[in-house]
Amino acid sequence: MVGSLTGGLADRVLGTVATLREDVAAARRRDPAATDDLALLLTSPGLHAIWTHRLAHRLWSRGARLPALVIAQGARSITGVEIHPGATIGRRFFIDHGMGVVIGETSEVGDDVMLYHGVTLGGRSMERAKRHPTVGDGSTIGAGARVIGPVVIGHGAQIGANAVVVGDVPALATAVGVPAKVRTEAAHPEEQMDPAIWI
Repeated sequence: MVGSLTGGLADRVLGTVATLREDVAAARRRDPAATDDLALLLTSPGLHAIWTHRLAHRLWSRGARLPALVIAQGARSITGVEIHPGATIGRRFFIDHGMGVVIGETSEVGDDVMLYHGVTLGGRSMERAKRHPTVGDGSTIGAGARVIGPVVIGHGAQIGANAVVVGDVPALATAVGVPAKVRTEAAHPEEQMDPAIWI
């Protein structure tokens, strides 16, 4: 019995360490200013925000909602990033700069997603239902963009800086403007990764 408990704890610790390493590697890939893993570990608000969110989300999912909200509020005060503990966020998620990002309770964010500062994944309804965006794997959302309501951002989509998205965006598409309009669709996401639309 003790061995199985110890083994379970060891597996959780190893899984957590692997996740932390994966997050740091993702940050290094996406941030050209990141040259040192230790500096990222100590100073990246985007990494600190997602790590704290994972703890808060685990508590929220287990019914410990008040502690989850307190942890989320503390993270917001320190990092400038507000992620509701109910939001579901995938692997290798990265927020560049961090400040001003808001992710609402029913948001669902896939793997390998990148957000720039000032992004809002917000709601436009007071109903207790799915009211925040779903963001597909490999998507990038530019600085200051607002994605509002239970819209779906397809995998590999790019949302331009300061865009206001109130409708679905197809996979591998680029959406820019207010309100956002789909500018292009491409067979390969690297064909439309134009950094000028993000920041």
